[in-house]
Amino acid sequence: MRLGVLDVGSNTVHLLVVDAHPGARPLPAHSHKEQLRLAELLDEHGAITPEGVERLVSVIGEAVQAAEDKGCEDVLPFATSAVREAPNADEVLARVKAETGVELPVLSGEDEARLTFLAVRRWFGWSAGKLLVLDIGGGSLEVAYGIDEDPDAAVSLPLGAGRLTSAWLPGDPPDPADVKALRRHVRAQIARTVGEFSRFGAPDHVVATSKTFKQLARIAGAAREADGLYVQRELTRKSLEEWVPRLAAMTTAERSTLPGVSEGRSSQLLAGALVAEAAMDLFGVDTLEICPWALREGVILRRLDHLP
Repeated sequence: MRLGVLDVGSNTVHLLVVDAHPGARPLPAHSHKEQLRLAELLDEHGAITPEGVERLVSVIGEAVQAAEDKGCEDVLPFATSAVREAPNADEVLARVKAETGVELPVLSGEDEARLTFLAVRRWFGWSAGKLLVLDIGGGSLEVAYGIDEDPDAAVSLPLGAGRLTSAWLPGDPPDPADVKALRRHVRAQIARTVGEFSRFGAPDHVVATSKTFKQLARIAGAAREADGLYVQRELTRKSLEEWVPRLAAMTTAERSTLPGVSEGRSSQLLAGALVAEAAMDLFGVDTLEICPWALREGVILRRLDHLP
């Protein structure tokens, strides 16, 4: 069957169309993506602004039309942290349903972590052993650990690259004092969760997903996206520690010229790097591997698992 998964994230609204059936690898057929940057369209109380709601409704409507045009039998929509934490979420979801016909479920942070973990487990298989999975989105950081398909521990922290950039790094380039304050904040947040994971012992394999990690790995020398899904891509803590001060000294425009860094994501790259560096340091990770599958694939796999 042809399925669409509609991911309303804190950075993008992404429709991924796949051809899939139970027991088989989902094959991507089409991708429709719009950089909405919802995490930056919030008022001082965290509510989605009228401009943000208008743009969200418009982009979801376009995605629904694209899914119909590509012959999707079903569309699996979901929203993540920017909608989840907005005080006006119910109003926004009602507006989306009224104007687009899409009933948009909101995933909890723990659900995000668990579905991402499922995708990573399926990609690497049982031979990967105990997995530690890190995922930096626009609004949150997800961490999950386990040996089965459902993790033993899963948490979501409000440490997304878009959220932190808006709240902590107004300058371009950022003020060194702001960078230092953000670094301290990020490490304090992550340190609170480390004990929850360390009681399970050291992981056999550490994996990262998300655009932020992919871009950090690319500027540190990993293979290009064009080289294919099956090329092994790694990120070391040492290379990340070397890049963080360099990114902090750059303007957004300068970061956008780095290999693999898109203009739309360049403003968030420093905040994402600070989160990645802190997570790798506090969890004692020297090297991690980049997984091409993440939350969207997890949603598809879970749906296929429940087909009759």
